[in-house]
Amino acid sequence: MGREGRRRKRNRADYEEHNTDFGLGATVAMLNGSNATSPNSDAANQEKGEEDGWQKIGKNGRPERPEKRAKSSKRSYPAITHSSHARIQNRVRISDFQTLALYLLVDDGTAPQWISCQHHHAVKKVVVLMVPGLEAAMFDGKIPLEPPQVAPESAEDAAKPESVEHSTGHKSSKKGKPDVPQRRLHISPDDYYPVKLNSEQLPEPLRPLAVIFPHIWPVRTPGDEKTMRIHSPMQAMLSAPIPLTPEEKLMKRDKRHKGPIPQNNKAWKNDRTAITEYVANLAELQENEYVIHPAWFPAGPRQSDALARRKAAKQSADDGWVDTNVSRLEDGEVPENEIESGSITAGRNVITMDCEMCRTEEGTELTRISLVSWDGAIIMDELVKPASQITDYLTAYSGITQELLQNVTTSLSDIQTRLLELITPRTILVGHSLNSDMNALKMTHPFIVDTSIIYPHARGPPFKQSLKWLSQKYLSREIQKNHGQTGHDSNEDARACLDLVKQKCEKGPKWGTSEATTESIFKRLGRSPRPHHLQATGEEFRSGAVVDWGDPSRGYGSLARVAIGCENDADVVEGIKKAIEGKDFDEAPASGVDFVWGRLRELEAKRGWWTRSKTDDNAELRENAMVSLSGAKDAAGEASGPALYEAVAKTVGDIAAIFESLPPCTAFMVYSGTGDPRETARLQAMQQRFRAEYQVKKWDQLSVKWTDKEEQALRKACWQARDGIGFVVVK
Repeated sequence: MGREGRRRKRNRADYEEHNTDFGLGATVAMLNGSNATSPNSDAANQEKGEEDGWQKIGKNGRPERPEKRAKSSKRSYPAITHSSHARIQNRVRISDFQTLALYLLVDDGTAPQWISCQHHHAVKKVVVLMVPGLEAAMFDGKIPLEPPQVAPESAEDAAKPESVEHSTGHKSSKKGKPDVPQRRLHISPDDYYPVKLNSEQLPEPLRPLAVIFPHIWPVRTPGDEKTMRIHSPMQAMLSAPIPLTPEEKLMKRDKRHKGPIPQNNKAWKNDRTAITEYVANLAELQENEYVIHPAWFPAGPRQSDALARRKAAKQSADDGWVDTNVSRLEDGEVPENEIESGSITAGRNVITMDCEMCRTEEGTELTRISLVSWDGAIIMDELVKPASQITDYLTAYSGITQELLQNVTTSLSDIQTRLLELITPRTILVGHSLNSDMNALKMTHPFIVDTSIIYPHARGPPFKQSLKWLSQKYLSREIQKNHGQTGHDSNEDARACLDLVKQKCEKGPKWGTSEATTESIFKRLGRSPRPHHLQATGEEFRSGAVVDWGDPSRGYGSLARVAIGCENDADVVEGIKKAIEGKDFDEAPASGVDFVWGRLRELEAKRGWWTRSKTDDNAELRENAMVSLSGAKDAAGEASGPALYEAVAKTVGDIAAIFESLPPCTAFMVYSGTGDPRETARLQAMQQRFRAEYQVKKWDQLSVKWTDKEEQALRKACWQARDGIGFVVVK
């Protein structure tokens, strides 16, 4: 470690150790036993039940309760702690909370690197609580929490000057003179270290959290910076990666192995699906930069506008482009009596295509086309002579050389003529990033199956996996071995695309997506044996519960042992208590479940964050939660002033109630999920509307216009909305 590294480490340790706001006067007052200035004086100690006026301070810097001292005397008592000397390189992610929960409950869990776990095998249960609406800005005073005004009991009380708390964190009298300064926590949006909680530096409704948790952690919600999307904070916690098999672990450690580890399908349950389910829709074609066939637009102004845009982009018949003979999308439908029972092709003619191109004076032009039928037979394999002078044969990729094309007379128009005879309304074209091939052919077709779409990249669009990578991952096949030397074989690539589509049809829609490499955390727990001393209750494996508003059994809780539906946060508090104790549920073990995920939503609703509901019953619950909002609201409908104060106090009280109901040796985690998502949702809706209108309207007719200004605003809003907070402790 260099000098600068040691200095940063020491500074972080110093910050953690000296975060307590004690001056010289306060120290002397404590030594003298004065109760006038120090919060740890005799009077304060007596309020905490210390008869002799002294308190024992635990390792976390907080007063230690007698029952805690009795527990800490056991050397094997579990603890989850943050060391001020730890080197944290990134913000904690929600998946890190999941990793911690699995490490505490399953034998093959991965030890977390961001926090220290002592005697983790002694942890009996884990409770994870999601509380949308909590923000770091509440803790450092940037979002003011104003207490409700209390009416004076007498005229004498009314005559007394009132203290007013300013945004600076200082209190002053009505005369404007500063009174007792109140320091707030310093939480930097650019820092990824936790901040030690001090009740004296927190607004009153948040102070109970400082009694429960030692630190507040900045937490990063999953998302994609390129596409400016925020991923589900529920999925990040409740969907776990499928553990690698011993063979996969050996392959991963083998330095000779290159490329992805082949997909393990031993535990996969097939869901046979017809190929028509994977035909790209209009939005997918547009997002992947396909030139759209006229059949996608009904005859009239929309079709005329689309053709006008193609003409402006030099993609019309005047520029050598052709459209397959499909007048409307319905022409591609096949009557049920003509479809063989159980047929994957559903009566369609499936043709897989792969093309090779070179650079010419006019741009990129076609030099080879390969077509393969559903049964793997080669329909066409032709070399094509570009109309313009070739400037680069791209031999390393295409395999095309000057000698190969020397005697070729086949032109692009010849290929187009043959394709228009071959392709019918019942034809489905298959390929990988087929938009490039269709551009080289100067052709459009409405029915496309693109393997780069049905096997999406884990990071989402615009990222795409290469055909070589997909073949290694899902076919265990090495293709394009001569990449960079003698080029690709278009027949080989076409067959790889065909086999990927066939596998997708056999395995089902979720195959090849992130869902094929993840599983429900409850399914993972169900394979993990309980410790021997807990198996005496009759339960051999771990179990879990979901406690949420509405009917959680239809969503992430479908695989949980217990799913408890709630109508308010009070129901959630009671439901978590029952799940932990195993009361009133035949499905729950006698000793209660091992893992509980719950969600408090009243603060989310009252802040105006809960704006969408997938089901009618949840929409009604959301409305009921918002009706209970009393007090002032801002222009966006969010609780403000005393109403926000009361909402936060109510939610923090529910968190404290859940903590108090937990048995000893229970790990308790709380995370907010996201920051304020409303601006991101507004801009995304605006962008979606723009894209829909842009396909059918001229620029001056658009009701919404999307420019670089809106693009940057969305990027900033998405980045800020991914900032959440979290808390961790063992009771």
